[in-house]
Amino acid sequence: MDRARPRLSRRRLLKGAALAAVPYALLPEGRASAQSAAVDYPPAEWQAASSSNYTVSDRPGDYTVDRVIIHVTQETYTDTLAIFANPQKKVSAHYVVRSADGHVAQCVHEADIAWHAGNWTYNTRSIGIEHEGWTDQPSYFTDALYVESAKLTAAICAKYRIPRDREHIIGHYQVPGTDHTDPGPNWDWVRYIRMVNFA
Repeated sequence: MDRARPRLSRRRLLKGAALAAVPYALLPEGRASAQSAAVDYPPAEWQAASSSNYTVSDRPGDYTVDRVIIHVTQETYTDTLAIFANPQKKVSAHYVVRSADGHVAQCVHEADIAWHAGNWTYNTRSIGIEHEGWTDQPSYFTDALYVESAKLTAAICAKYRIPRDREHIIGHYQVPGTDHTDPGPNWDWVRYIRMVNFA
């Protein structure tokens, strides 16, 4: 004897969907979506780089982290995040700091190797921080950018026991083999290192 297939009512469908969503609603904010991820630096916002633009690792187990490399984007904050999210670009950094208010986005987990230095050895042993702006436009280096970046760098130095000095907090231009000049002559290193040490 043939049985007719049971018909699901609209109410039953909605009830089922609501029950299915409950476990996600109970998760802490930032964990409910498979697209989101926990940040390493709590004030940061997660803005994922494409997985094609960094190397998955397990630092500091796989590689010692002993440097912070300071960059300037030569792009806007928004365009930088878009570049890192584009799988064709083959570039990323761990963090991006916005000029106007110092807002920090994390794009690559610190355990992973961001492709920011142009030198594999330096990539494996460093955390890369991009700063919105252009090397020849010092107005992008706002007080807010310096303050929030210094707090971020101080937290990284504390976590990995990196000395807070110019030997360990370096500019992209100091990476062997690079053709970059950032952060450029308008970056105030004396002020920045002082701020990192007092953060």
